Amino acid sequence: MFEYSGVKISWLGHDGFKIKNDVTIYIDPFQISGGEKADIVLVTHEHFDHLSPEDIKKVSTPDTTIVAPKIAESGLKGIKCKQVLIIKPGEVKEVKGVSIQAVPAYNINKFRAPGQVFHPKEDGRVGYVVKVKGVSIYHAGDTDAIPEVKKLNVDIALLPVSGTYVMTADEAIELANTMKPKLAIPMHYAAIVGSEADAQRFKKGVVGKVEILEKE
Repeated sequence: MFEYSGVKISWLGHDGFKIKNDVTIYIDPFQISGGEKADIVLVTHEHFDHLSPEDIKKVSTPDTTIVAPKIAESGLKGIKCKQVLIIKPGEVKEVKGVSIQAVPAYNINKFRAPGQVFHPKEDGRVGYVVKVKGVSIYHAGDTDAIPEVKKLNVDIALLPVSGTYVMTADEAIELANTMKPKLAIPMHYAAIVGSEADAQRFKKGVVGKVEILEKE
């Protein structure tokens, strides 16, 4: 767990994070043992390692709000919660005093087949900029270093580093050095693809502050 201006950030493995201040926010919980109950759960897209009903149920209550793009909606059926808010890239919603901005997330050079990227832009998958108590946190979701992201102005950037389905460590380094967040945290490694070496490479290449979090 890392604390930044009173906001606690915990890495849950892979792309999963818990952000806590007055509210408890989970992003893409996957293969978690349990945890505090969530006020808000953010889902970036429909793939099993990001939308895990089993894991969302571990932290969701009848008072939990789930925010997700349309492509993930069907996978959330049957989860007890207060509401599911569908969000599109570029939209902003406010839940319990937390500003949630959806940012596009897609591939430009990671292909499943010739001419077919893993995460097409038109599918509407997202990352998020979450603003909690004046602290802005960007969670990239599954994306490459796309133009829409390079112009974001955030305090903290949670960036994938493993390559294959997302940006490589070198691409993430270039993005972080362009965005210049006050703090960068690597993710999307040590579960499905990528390793601790990718996180270490990222830390060495970024000009600004980088924290490699221990999995909780």
